[in-house]
Amino acid sequence: MKKSLEEHAARFDEKAGAYDDSKSEEYHACANLVVEHAAPEPDDTVLDLGTGTGAIALALAPDAARVVGRDISDGMLEQAREKADEAGLENVAFGHGTFREPDYEGAVDLVTTNFAFHHLSDDEKREAISVIAALEPRKFVLGDVMFFGDPNPDDPFYTPAVDDPATVGTLADAFTDAGFSLTAVERVHDQVGVLVAERNPTGGDVATDE
Repeated sequence: MKKSLEEHAARFDEKAGAYDDSKSEEYHACANLVVEHAAPEPDDTVLDLGTGTGAIALALAPDAARVVGRDISDGMLEQAREKADEAGLENVAFGHGTFREPDYEGAVDLVTTNFAFHHLSDDEKREAISVIAALEPRKFVLGDVMFFGDPNPDDPFYTPAVDDPATVGTLADAFTDAGFSLTAVERVHDQVGVLVAERNPTGGDVATDE
């Protein structure tokens, strides 16, 4: 992680009020794919990590039994709670937590995250995936900045000073080592994509959509 949790939290506290209006087309495309692939069942509990202002959590709540959002930014969590109240959603709970310490106990069926995982170093991503695997979700849907090839150094989609994206191969290896199998890979941009990892896939080779 290129900055401390406290530094990242402070940065997102400052951005919280305008965060939803500042996101790119790629971000929104990624979020839509995360929601589509998560596809919770009516009795599912969803854990949304790096929940931010709750975009993924709130989109999944109408179809799930319960959604738990975790983030490090109090400002972002406040925005998420306000949005949940405005929408009248009573099955969503937001609180402080990280990828490696989600501060959640109980059954989890689905884990989701969008545009947050890239703040971790590759070793930290691997550790986080192991922590998530220990919760025994059947599916983990990751939307994020990631490298499908060699990124153009003159046109980075990310901010090198604070972001640390991984290659798709690095992420795939971490998922495999934690007992997951990749069942879908969606390429939104050469530096943005969605990976779907399942503990008990129903079969077939990895599906890709480029």
